Amino acid sequence: MAEIARRRLPRAIFDFVEGGAGSEIALARNRARFEEIALLPQALRDCAAATSQVTLFGRRYAAPFGVAPMGFADLIRPGTDRALARAAKERNIPYVLSTAATTSIEAIRDIAQDNLWFQLYPGSDEAMASALIVRALRAGVTTLVVTVDIPVPAKRVRDLANGLAIPLRPSLRTILDVARHPAWLARALSGPRLGMANFVENKGALSGLKHAEFVSRQLSCAALDWPRIERIRAAWPHHMVIKGILNPADARTAARLGADGIVVSNHGGRQLDAAPAPIEALPAIRDACGDALTLILDSGVRTGDDIARSLARGADFVLLGRPFLFAVAALGPAEGPSAVIDILRDELVNTLVHLGCPDPGALDGGFLWPPRTHATVAPAGREEDR
Repeated sequence: MAEIARRRLPRAIFDFVEGGAGSEIALARNRARFEEIALLPQALRDCAAATSQVTLFGRRYAAPFGVAPMGFADLIRPGTDRALARAAKERNIPYVLSTAATTSIEAIRDIAQDNLWFQLYPGSDEAMASALIVRALRAGVTTLVVTVDIPVPAKRVRDLANGLAIPLRPSLRTILDVARHPAWLARALSGPRLGMANFVENKGALSGLKHAEFVSRQLSCAALDWPRIERIRAAWPHHMVIKGILNPADARTAARLGADGIVVSNHGGRQLDAAPAPIEALPAIRDACGDALTLILDSGVRTGDDIARSLARGADFVLLGRPFLFAVAALGPAEGPSAVIDILRDELVNTLVHLGCPDPGALDGGFLWPPRTHATVAPAGREEDR
């Protein structure tokens, strides 16, 4: 679907979705490390009742994957946020709404209902973040995903070349390319004005450059620290997940401070270009925290095999982003998101049957080649980990 999306989107928009930071080494590494992982089948296992269902945070979902938070998704076409939320609800997987979404928490709550999670960028304005937490609580959200891996905005060369920066400086090439995509342009012009919908209630109707500059400050914060996470934990009474963890020591600290889970992630290769791939960092994190945390993985997941690889390496769940946006561009909002969910779920079940493992929750290091057993570790929170 990515190639169809490439043809249907202006280059600047496609590059915004597909691209990564710097020289895009991390972006390529994410995929390369998945492709290096071999899975070891077990023959003659009864898999007639194989299922993709899993239980996460006390809730039964149809599959061990969900829709990752994605800012500016409606750049693909108007209504993308809503389409993703609707498909997630219909197929019973989580939909994680981004702070940087172009649709509000309240609007998505009416669509996704109890499948809605909310992703919070703590940002530089603590009062603003607190207001977003209150709105998420009022909307009935029970899983908060706190993203911590954007201390400063990344250098994304493709976006800079295309003029997608603050302030906007589109090149003549970008303008001409948009004109060569009249269907996309017509939808963009006829749809609602794009903006950070989740900031409007608390900040007012900022427009243009002032709005963009404010949002840039709110999404990144070099001063973000663990005491700030402790304050968020104290304010949030439900499940809290910290997104953007790659270091085992950070995983232990997250557990000690009361996080329910972490997302092992390098932000899809969009932040630190020299970062390891989450799939290669995952085993050390599982060894470090044992069962003290629910481990969710994102960045680089593209297939049912990748989901199985993630679970076998120590994850409990995965999130995907780009495939859903490409599907909306390729197939439209009504068909695209549901098609991705169905394809991934079918691929995963097919892989499980080939492996001789009818339950995704039973995947472990014994299904890897060469087989791997997780180390036994002390419970997170012991004095030596503090």
